[in-house]
Amino acid sequence: MNECVLVVDDDPEIVRAIAIVLEKEGYRVLRAYNGLEALELAVSPELRLIIMDVMMPKLDGLSAVLKIREKRNLPIIVLSAKSEDSDKILGLSMGADDYVAKPFNPQELAARVRSQLRRYTLLGDVNAAGRREDIRTGRLWYSPEEMVLRADGEPVRLTATELKIVDLLMRNLGRVFPAEEIYRRVWNEEAYATENTVMVHIRRIREKIELNPKEPEYLKVVWGIGYKMEKIEVRR
Repeated sequence: MNECVLVVDDDPEIVRAIAIVLEKEGYRVLRAYNGLEALELAVSPELRLIIMDVMMPKLDGLSAVLKIREKRNLPIIVLSAKSEDSDKILGLSMGADDYVAKPFNPQELAARVRSQLRRYTLLGDVNAAGRREDIRTGRLWYSPEEMVLRADGEPVRLTATELKIVDLLMRNLGRVFPAEEIYRRVWNEEAYATENTVMVHIRRIREKIELNPKEPEYLKVVWGIGYKMEKIEVRR
């Protein structure tokens, strides 16, 4: 079965143009023209990825992303006419996995869709090669087999992108990764001016795993170098 993508934009011509490109790539496309329609279609179990415009009537794209994130963990690419870094950071902070500024190259958008779906499929494949035994550091317990992170025994709700970052850092406790390397490994594309993108996802992970995100015990920055997951002795 071809993978299903939801395209959401209040401009029917943009929806049609994106759909044409994606359908040529072999995807099935669902269409919505505002945030409320997007919420109705987002519950479809066949859906694998959402492309969401920001500025829309009835319910804006970022508010829709927040609501979808409460129930679904699938990749979300945000589209916006705004290209300022602050807008990009806001979109990522609210749960998007990627951000594309208008006007965009349809082929580039299709490439980003492929990249997100590759990662999403990998995270869903519990039989993928390279699995290891459960990894523990302090209050955190990560199961590579289940692709689940637990803090104090409770599962942590992570997006696909956050989980990929956690998987990389937990498998390499104590190792420092530059933001550029994290981006290349997680997004599967060359890194260019990606510090803000990685920083936003790191901050979101901290808010979910740290007792005090402003003074992190686990997910730490090594100034001028990168990020690492601290190796902490497990208390017996």
